[in-house]
Amino acid sequence: MKFECDKCGLCCRHINRCIGGLLEEFDTGNGTCKFLDTETNLCKIYSERPDICSVERAYKKYFSELYTEEEFFRINYKACAELKREHSKLN
Repeated sequence: MKFECDKCGLCCRHINRCIGGLLEEFDTGNGTCKFLDTETNLCKIYSERPDICSVERAYKKYFSELYTEEEFFRINYKACAELKREHSKLN
């Protein structure tokens, strides 16, 4: 399976909401990842990004004993949709 990301950048603008504080070291202080290019919404270190930033790799490394792959993808798609809903209400 492959997680289909539309590269909107909203998850990278809200890393402070990541479970367990797994991305704390990348937070600029306002919830935005220090590696997000805010002009393009793309990751500046995409090819070397941490495993937690890749849904597929994060599943294999951290969550495969907790969820099926389908469940984990569904959780991530739901979180993505919620961020988009919240963002659309603000704009």
